[in-house]
Amino acid sequence: MNLKKYLTQFSKEQLIEQILELNKKYKDVKTYYKFSLDPDLNDEKEKVKHAVYECFFPKRGYKLRLGAARKIISDFKKLEPDAESLADVMLYYVETGLGFTNKYGNIDEPFYNSMSGMYDTVSKFIKENDLGDTWITRAKKIMDDSSSTRWDFHYALRNIYNNYYEKSDVKTS
Repeated sequence: MNLKKYLTQFSKEQLIEQILELNKKYKDVKTYYKFSLDPDLNDEKEKVKHAVYECFFPKRGYKLRLGAARKIISDFKKLEPDAESLADVMLYYVETGLGFTNKYGNIDEPFYNSMSGMYDTVSKFIKENDLGDTWITRAKKIMDDSSSTRWDFHYALRNIYNNYYEKSDVKTS
């Protein structure tokens, strides 16, 4: 039985009760409706950035959690924020990762692959959404600031940057 057919058997009041129950039981549903009813994007974006930061620099211990940070961004994307807010959060992930490697030294290849993968994703997103010079300048700063890293990370970022931005009319100096 498909969902639409299943839901049509309920009255409006029963559906409201089901949604309220889902809202009570599941954090993702609660977040979705909270954001839909009061889309305070700045507040939600700052919570996401803080959570991403905690995945790199936890208050206690030293446990890098790249998968958790990427999931946080993925969950934020499901809320359907505006393009600039999503680009901001994705760039923040790479900036925070760069800060992590600058603080603790060179990390392993999967770490740099994750950073360059997100950098590629956000660069493509910035270009596709024509977000403008502010975002391109920020992406260039990340690329420039990666020059002292290993695992060919800087070269990967430079190639991604050149692929998305150097071919445009944007001035990068």
